[in-house]
Amino acid sequence: MDSRAWDERYAASELVWGTEPNRWVVRELAGLTPGRALDLAAGEGRNSIWLAALGWEVTGLDFSTVALGRAERLTASLPDEVADRLTWRHGDARGLEAPPEGYDLVVVAYLQLPAEDRRAALRGAAAALAPGGTLLVVGHDSTNLTEGVGGPQDPAVLFTPEDVLADLAGAGLRTVRAERVRRPVAADAGHRGPADGGAAAEAVDALVRLERTA
Repeated sequence: MDSRAWDERYAASELVWGTEPNRWVVRELAGLTPGRALDLAAGEGRNSIWLAALGWEVTGLDFSTVALGRAERLTASLPDEVADRLTWRHGDARGLEAPPEGYDLVVVAYLQLPAEDRRAALRGAAAALAPGGTLLVVGHDSTNLTEGVGGPQDPAVLFTPEDVLADLAGAGLRTVRAERVRRPVAADAGHRGPADGGAAAEAVDALVRLERTA
C-alpha cells in the first residue's frame, strides 16, 4: 500500500468517488442515533460528509494528503453547522490510535489490503469502538473477479464476509449482518448495460456490520 500511488490517482481526476455516499453506508447507517464517528480510509470524504449532515461528529482519516486536501475543500462549501462536525486527519489505517472514549461508529469502506494488513486495520477499528458502537465494513468481494465488474483485479486485496469475521474473531463484537451484496455499476464506467443491449452491470461487495457488546 503506497500513499504516493494514491496521491497520484486522486490528483489525476476530480472527485474519484463522487460526492454521493456509498449506498451500503446509507442503507445500514441512516437510522442510527448520531454520536462520534470515525471514517477509516475516508478518501475524499463523501461518507464522512454525509454522516456529518445527519448530526454525527466525524473524524475522517486517510493516508493520502491529496484526498484530504480535496475533502477539506469540500468541507469549506458546506454549511457551518455541518463543517464544524468534520475533522480530517492524516494517518495510516493499519496503525490507528483511537481516543480513550472510543467511537460510536467506525466505517471501513473499500479499504482493500493484503490479508495481514487488513486484519491489523480491522482489529484496530474494532478496538476503537465504544461500548454499544457499530462497525461497518464494506469492500470488493473476492467473487467480484468472476461474478462482478470493476474493482481491483488483484485477488490478494479482495475479501469475503467470512474473512472479516475471521479477522475479528474474539474481538468482543456481535454480528448483525454478514453478506454479499450486488451493486449496480453505471454504464459510463465502461461496462455494458441495458441501454446498449447488455445485461445490467453489477459489482459484488462484501458487507459486514457488527456491534460491540460491552
